[in-house]
Amino acid sequence: MSTLSLRHSTKMGSEIKTGPLRVLVTGGSGLVGKAIQQVVQQEGGQHEGEQWFFLSSKDADLVDAQQTRAAFEKYRPTHVIHLAAKVGGLYVHMRDNLHFLRDNIKINDNVLQTAHEMGVIKVVSCLSSCIFPDKTTYPIDETMIHNGPPHDSNFGYSHAKRIIDVQNRQVSDVTACLMAYFQQYGRRYTAVIPTNVFGPHDNFNITNGHVLSALINKTYQAKEEGTPVNVCGSGAARRQFIYSLDLGRLIIWVLREYQEIEPIILSVGEEDEVSIKEAVDMIAEALDCKGKINFDTTLSDGQIKKTASNAKLRLYRPDFTFTPLQEAIKITCDWFVANYNTART
Repeated sequence: MSTLSLRHSTKMGSEIKTGPLRVLVTGGSGLVGKAIQQVVQQEGGQHEGEQWFFLSSKDADLVDAQQTRAAFEKYRPTHVIHLAAKVGGLYVHMRDNLHFLRDNIKINDNVLQTAHEMGVIKVVSCLSSCIFPDKTTYPIDETMIHNGPPHDSNFGYSHAKRIIDVQNRQVSDVTACLMAYFQQYGRRYTAVIPTNVFGPHDNFNITNGHVLSALINKTYQAKEEGTPVNVCGSGAARRQFIYSLDLGRLIIWVLREYQEIEPIILSVGEEDEVSIKEAVDMIAEALDCKGKINFDTTLSDGQIKKTASNAKLRLYRPDFTFTPLQEAIKITCDWFVANYNTART
């Protein structure tokens, strides 16, 4: 176990002070934040003497620089896991790309600059596999982020997330006015790139939720009403789904042990990629929904595939076991049904 996993050290003049980590998790009430909280509080993820703070949008609007600064001054973190983002489903992104671009640029710049100004030792930011080029070869890896424009369905969110990578390090093929914290200040700020995340505490809203969670809600409602499940698109698009608890465990590992500035993809293997149709069938089985499933081919599939390589992760963590997709979907469906009155909105 590395010393980072237990304590941090800061140098003040000739005096070196050591102390336990103080970890601030932005977006702490969301899907991944709740998963990290469960790992920290129930799976031994919090080490002796550490303090973990889970910040929600009710605590601070990170679009606002002053509120961001106030939150950092309140909690005085030594380490930050940056999850906060303005995000929605495919069709919301297609409609409001500019909104997602502007707000996410502000959030990310406020968090990284405030972290730097307050001497935060390490920041782990959460990107997304949608940042990769639309026209590319597969599988995608960490070196290919800036090799072309992202898919136009969510270009605003994607470019805002790409800029985090630019800020963390110097990227030679991208022109950006934002500073690269490693090149200019030696900051050890890095990022993770998960593929499609799902799990308990997700946004299950049919209109603006993540694809799998919105489909869980849609399938459950169809079962209850005795109507067909109507899926947007052909069902042919393929995705690598990662269970939120698995992602939470890996992000904590990145915080403690991963020392590179370059980002790392956190994903199941290429062989675990499934079509949306296959995912809907798994959801129907988990919810015991035996009704008809219709696919509306007049609506967009979004990016048909974005197969990502987890080879770099496997070099570091060949031992990590992902929760099987069918099992994770069943756990998520059970959670949704148990929390239906609040989770469905």
